[in-house]
Amino acid sequence: MSTATALPPGPRANLFGLGLFPLGRDPLRYMTQLAERCGDIVYFRSGRERFFLLNHPDHIKDLLVTSARKFAKGRALERSRLLLGQGLLTSEGDFHLRQRRLMQPVFHRQRIAGYAEAMVAFAARLRERWSNGQVIDIHQQMTALTLAIAGKTLFDADEAISEAFSLFHLTLMPFSELLEKIPFSPIRKLHRSRQRLDRIIYRIIESRRHSGEDRGDLLSMLLRAQDEESSAQGAPARMTNEQLRDECLTLFLAGHETTANALTWAWYLLAQNPQVEAALHAEIDSVLAGRLPNFDDLDRLTYTEQIVAETLRLYPPAWIVGRRALEEHQFGPYKIPPRSLVAASQWITHHDSRYFPEPSKFDPARWTPAARAARHKFCYFPFAAGPRQCIGEGFAWAEAVLVLTIVAQRWRLELIPHQKIEAKPVITLRPAGPVMMVVRPKN
Repeated sequence: MSTATALPPGPRANLFGLGLFPLGRDPLRYMTQLAERCGDIVYFRSGRERFFLLNHPDHIKDLLVTSARKFAKGRALERSRLLLGQGLLTSEGDFHLRQRRLMQPVFHRQRIAGYAEAMVAFAARLRERWSNGQVIDIHQQMTALTLAIAGKTLFDADEAISEAFSLFHLTLMPFSELLEKIPFSPIRKLHRSRQRLDRIIYRIIESRRHSGEDRGDLLSMLLRAQDEESSAQGAPARMTNEQLRDECLTLFLAGHETTANALTWAWYLLAQNPQVEAALHAEIDSVLAGRLPNFDDLDRLTYTEQIVAETLRLYPPAWIVGRRALEEHQFGPYKIPPRSLVAASQWITHHDSRYFPEPSKFDPARWTPAARAARHKFCYFPFAAGPRQCIGEGFAWAEAVLVLTIVAQRWRLELIPHQKIEAKPVITLRPAGPVMMVVRPKN
């Protein structure tokens, strides 16, 4: 047998053909050990699915950019249609390209500058509610904050629901397709939550269509978005209510969760690294001199941005990217059969000592321009890459830097000792439980 048709190294299926991937245990540790033991391409099975895990930046670039047309969304995005419909995360082919064209202007720099006003206002309001010595769950606080910002910037409304997202991990379980057909309580709860979300979103869409009012939010932009290319071909140029619903829900649920997680991990890391925290406060004092930041300040808050970048390296909110092979493709010496699931894990690559010496160390200096230029571009991909790169990346960077700046301008957060803080890899990489901290004045 030639090397091009041999299987990459990895654990082999057991006698029952179920594979060795421990879905109920610690996938971060398990996949990291596989990568360390087996190298840059790992093969394993789970049930009838064949998995190929890519751990080298060259292969990751090939998967996400160079040969992206040969791959469709992976299992997570296949299953996410249950909640998100045909949104930008789940759609494919020409329809996906059309939706991306329509939505691209929503995230232009000038529009993000407008959304930044809401980010600043909500973050400033949050910090005013805190007091010296107050004990808070920082993950709960950051989730509530990003929910409020998402509701305001997306719908110009404070109405927000996250229950459906909290249950969404059920749809990724093995045999979840069968679970949907039986009276299983969490699945019923998911359907009820989805129906409630639909009622709210469709009501807002219809009200806004009827009024024709531009309220400066994302929905106003989407309602006016027109695809000139589709119009020239005789296809509908604007989004239907159903398409608007799917895109709004995708932006709302995907956006607030990832940023809340990133901010939570940033406070957790700062509390354990006082020198980094002191440098953060020094930059904020120097750049802002006591005033609130605005969008134009982002370019001057360089160290704050480096803190966010290093947080996204250590705790990437999107911890794995999956694709399904539409045809045979070769990575290195191995051929990947059609229908195989191919994955690249931000968690694994971001912790690879070949690209990040002392990978567990929190070191924002990794993100100076010179340090960035010295590394392979695709050893760091917190927002994925290629045609499916996160369309809201600029929004997320602005929100994370502004919120971090505004809160740190007034407070520092002390981690309550003897807590067991662990990362829980579900749809996003969130803390497994509360992250309890004590609010203290910055000085």
